Amino acid sequence: MADTAPLWAVVLLPFALAAAAAGGAGLDAVLTAAAERGRGARPLRAAPAPLRTGLRLLGGQPRRTTAGDPWLGRIGIALVPVAAVLAGAVLPWGFRAVTDPVVGVVWFNAMEALAWAAVWLAGWGPNSALSLIGGYRFLAQGLAYELPHMFAITTAALGAESLRVGEVVAAQRGVWFAVWMPAAFAVFLLSALAMAFWGPFDHPLGRDAAGGAAAEHAGVDRLVLLAGRWLLLVVTAGFSVPLFLGGGHGPWLPAWTWTLLKTAAVLGLLVAGRRLLPTLRMERYLEFAWTVLVPLTLLQALVVAVVVLNR
Repeated sequence: MADTAPLWAVVLLPFALAAAAAGGAGLDAVLTAAAERGRGARPLRAAPAPLRTGLRLLGGQPRRTTAGDPWLGRIGIALVPVAAVLAGAVLPWGFRAVTDPVVGVVWFNAMEALAWAAVWLAGWGPNSALSLIGGYRFLAQGLAYELPHMFAITTAALGAESLRVGEVVAAQRGVWFAVWMPAAFAVFLLSALAMAFWGPFDHPLGRDAAGGAAAEHAGVDRLVLLAGRWLLLVVTAGFSVPLFLGGGHGPWLPAWTWTLLKTAAVLGLLVAGRRLLPTLRMERYLEFAWTVLVPLTLLQALVVAVVVLNR
């Protein structure tokens, strides 16, 4: 079981997640510049680009639409980073978490569902066709990734015979769950990209819909929405560590160091996934999710259940 972190850790959690999100955004800017090196881009000088973008958005003016509901849209926007921080509350750094409730795994998945609803609200509020399309795209995408994602998370909890995140970590003292639950681990990482509408699953903010759910949001509103997406990506990357990568377990180094290194490695992989994986058309991804990912995760859960029953 993970120990509860002191009060100062509760205060620092949002700042730690924000720092990790900024690091991920900087890495993405460097990789983008590296891909454009032939056109004169300098990768190392591209790292501060997210900071410049953030400052530019801070100075931008909010956009108004006819018959829009600005408060509804802003509630949705604010809920994206809030849901990410609340989900991060059950992440153990080393063997200590801000909180380690009995249903920590369920709590994490519930906060993902809250972020899912928040993006839809952000697209609905402006009363704009393009933003509404982006919001409904996230609903359709979410329906396709949430079930295999939920089954992957449940499989890890099944292997530990507990919904408490700390006990899932404790069950991996010997062999990490990623070793004997590879399908669940792979599906979790894939659905993590979809949850943060990142890389090949960026349809909710698609260019073909002028930015989708963010089409009518500008200034601080847009900055908060995009920052919330990065926070979601960081939190899902971080949650893969206690679920499948042994949490703070590791030789020589302190537990919190192992957690940090593993999280950084997974986050780097997810950021690079934007370039490693092609963007799929929505209907093809939906078909792949329902016909391949759902049966695959169910089969993985069945294998784990048989192993647990025969211990």
